[in-house]
Amino acid sequence: MSVDQRFKGVGVAVVTPFNEQHEVDFDAYVRLLGYLAEGGVDYFVVQGTTGESPTVTPAEKKRLLELTKQNNPKKLPIVYGIGGNDTRSVLEAIAAADLDGVDAVLSVTPYYNKPPQAGLVAHFTAIADASPVPVILYNVPGRTVVSLSLDTVLKLAQHPNIIGIKDATSSLEFAMQLAWKAPKDFLLLSGDDNLVTPMVSVGWHGVISVIANAFPSEFGKMTWHALEGRFEEAAAIQYSFIDFDTLLYVESNPVGIKKCLEIKGWSSSEVRLPLIKASDELGAKLKAAMLREGFI
Repeated sequence: MSVDQRFKGVGVAVVTPFNEQHEVDFDAYVRLLGYLAEGGVDYFVVQGTTGESPTVTPAEKKRLLELTKQNNPKKLPIVYGIGGNDTRSVLEAIAAADLDGVDAVLSVTPYYNKPPQAGLVAHFTAIADASPVPVILYNVPGRTVVSLSLDTVLKLAQHPNIIGIKDATSSLEFAMQLAWKAPKDFLLLSGDDNLVTPMVSVGWHGVISVIANAFPSEFGKMTWHALEGRFEEAAAIQYSFIDFDTLLYVESNPVGIKKCLEIKGWSSSEVRLPLIKASDELGAKLKAAMLREGFI
């Protein structure tokens, strides 16, 4: 068997636009979906952590998912974020969600309560058992503290409803170990935009990207150059993003990428507390980098 082809390439972790009153700007969200689809992304990831899922209400999440389904003329696959640090609440959220038309669930490792590896296995097994659609693990220890070990991922990969992982450990050794030891039909997706080309070079299948919100065409070209073995061309684009990628996280995600979208005229840079929107200094640095690299 091969990996699920729907999720190769570039999935974009879609931001949630807000207006100045910090209400969800649903019109801007629909415009952004159109921009991303025309830019060539391969699928949408709705209400991942880049979508500020911790501060978006259940009713808002429901509406954002509905709008994604309704404004998807290219019929791109849809991945929906459902995760948390209370397994029971995650299972309730899965049961309550309308997953008709959703192709997979992305579920982040539990944060704050620091479960052991056996707890992580039990947590994700319960989610996979309950979910009517396939589950993609999301490993991001920089935000959750806890990290899935290699043995834990390999154990979870045996579950028939766990089809892959988005990994943001920034570890090429971990990436190589997974590419070597995971089942051949297990989907391997980078969660680190600045490591996509090297990760693909050792057998990974694509990325769930932050940068692609503002630069879908450029990031898509880079990723598919790599997937099709044109590593020199992929590297040239990857290098243009390296310094830029670092800037995006200086004041936390999605603060930086939302500022880029504002600079490009697609949506406001507003975020919800406890995040605050980009400082003038960061905005100036991002705009200068975008001009320098030819992104605007």
